[in-house]
Amino acid sequence: MRPSRKWMLWTFFLLVALVQLFPLLWLANFSIVEASGFFTDKILFWPDAPQWHNYVNAWVDGKFPRYLLNSVVVSAATIILTVVISVSMAYAFTRMQWKGRSVVYSIILLGIMIPIHATLLPNFAIFKELGLTNSYWGLILPYTAVSVPFATFILTGFMKSIPLAVEESAVVDGASIYRIVFRIILPLTMPAVVTVAVSTFLTCWNEFIMAYTFISKDALKTLPFSVMNFAGQYSSDYGSQFAVMVLTSIPAVIIYAIFNEKITKGVTAGAVKG
Repeated sequence: MRPSRKWMLWTFFLLVALVQLFPLLWLANFSIVEASGFFTDKILFWPDAPQWHNYVNAWVDGKFPRYLLNSVVVSAATIILTVVISVSMAYAFTRMQWKGRSVVYSIILLGIMIPIHATLLPNFAIFKELGLTNSYWGLILPYTAVSVPFATFILTGFMKSIPLAVEESAVVDGASIYRIVFRIILPLTMPAVVTVAVSTFLTCWNEFIMAYTFISKDALKTLPFSVMNFAGQYSSDYGSQFAVMVLTSIPAVIIYAIFNEKITKGVTAGAVKG
């Protein structure tokens, strides 16, 4: 590649990266600005007196630690359930011969086209009858249901590339089906599993509408509710609201930055090999 074209390509990539990162930079910048600073005509600026106490307000008044724990519990349980169910289903679709396999697989994939909030009212009616509202399960179950189709698609495509000889040798050694799936197949599909785990985490970490509908107990609310704690008499405390949003986005940014390469490899491998 010519030096001039390489320079143009890097310039283009840097501009794209800047456009993608600008909202986060703007959010972080105005999280340390006092209330009057929000009405300035400047897009980005460093305040003369950074309002670091906005983060203290976000941590205390936003009840950040409690909501963080709830979000971690819901996200972790959703990821575990999604991975276990998807790995099991992918193995059944790629390794087992049974009648109606292709039809069931197509029905599962139809779930990719269904938005999570399209099931809001039916889920609420069912969960209310079952007593699952105001509980972690009221969020874990729908989050898992909406994550399983995409996860099954990724894992099925990746699992097709694993040679059958690996399992045949395990069967000869007397390994059970559960040991084959979770001790042999699961480690081999780890790139795809990481992709599934991160995509599932990003799906349920910032979800608000379903959590707002199913959860009314303050002790069970998740992180998106932190911003709502500044409504009413604190509605003009924009700096603290922005600080809450910065704190909420940090875990997602860190996880995506760490696993970005593995996510790309997992999606690409699953799509090509599938």
